[in-house]
Amino acid sequence: MSRARDLADLAGSADAGGLTGKNFIINGAMQLAQRGTVTSVTDGYGGPDRFKFNRAGACAVTLSKDSDAPTGSGFTASLKVDVTTADSSLAAADSAVILQQIEAQNLQRIKKGTSSAESLTLSFWIKSSVTGTYIVELFEHDNNRHINKSYTISSANTWEFKTITFPGDTTGVIANDNGAGIQVAWWLMAGATYNPDGGTLQTSWGALNQTGRAVGQVNAVNSTSNEIYITGVQLEMGQAATPFEHEDISVTTLKCFRYYEAADSGNTVGFVGNVTAGVNYHIAYKHAVEMNHTPDYTYASAAASNFGTSATFQISGVNGTNLYQAATGTANGAYYLGYITADAEL
Repeated sequence: MSRARDLADLAGSADAGGLTGKNFIINGAMQLAQRGTVTSVTDGYGGPDRFKFNRAGACAVTLSKDSDAPTGSGFTASLKVDVTTADSSLAAADSAVILQQIEAQNLQRIKKGTSSAESLTLSFWIKSSVTGTYIVELFEHDNNRHINKSYTISSANTWEFKTITFPGDTTGVIANDNGAGIQVAWWLMAGATYNPDGGTLQTSWGALNQTGRAVGQVNAVNSTSNEIYITGVQLEMGQAATPFEHEDISVTTLKCFRYYEAADSGNTVGFVGNVTAGVNYHIAYKHAVEMNHTPDYTYASAAASNFGTSATFQISGVNGTNLYQAATGTANGAYYLGYITADAEL
């Protein structure tokens, strides 16, 4: 059997005997997309949960969940990055990445900063309209350390499976808290600050070295015809990729809810009944899971009666159980229904 077939079988097969919870990446199969399609993204989320686009420079993208996935892989969805504003003339500090932040307390088992630090292997499927050298980076926040590896996209608009192994880092302990521990970043473009002529890629763990972050990176956002797709993302301990850990959508959903809980009919809050005019009322709303930190909220009204145009909701309370206070009612029997979005991304 060819190595290419071996890799395809590895990437597409179900987890047989692997450790449950081995994948540090959340939503790597791109199943959940609470935000839906988001256009004109320059620094933010869209499409599949937990994956963020960030850029410095002129480019902008549309992020969406797409049904395009490698045939026979077992995956049914991907993150699609559609370049809608190109950046073809790069300033030195220009950059574009897709990233996911991994919570620090979920990384304690890699024993970073000790003599027993574990190697990490990243595997994923990717398809791009631009061939050439790409860079993927692990950046560790607490100690400002990073390591960068290159991979090659050989054929345009063709799904390719990649595995990249990073050695363990014996320097710099990751705090056991709810902050960002390691950022996994797929570079899509890099100006001379990160990709200097004659530069050397930072292929071993070390202090942040801007000039070594993306040496050799092609510009995959230089045309509005460009599209990048990614799926099957797994980061695990060890020096080799193992079969992707497929999990029930219910498990993925709860993991994502720790960082973002969308405003939809499933998150309706409201009350109805014998409300007395001139009195404020409260209702309790419990998040599906405890969020990473006290979230930023947005509120959308769905229906109201007897609250008038001045009706508002004020948010109080603590993470996990939050109180939503309706403005003073104008008549007995008032009700107010609405939707909450809670954002606690790292």
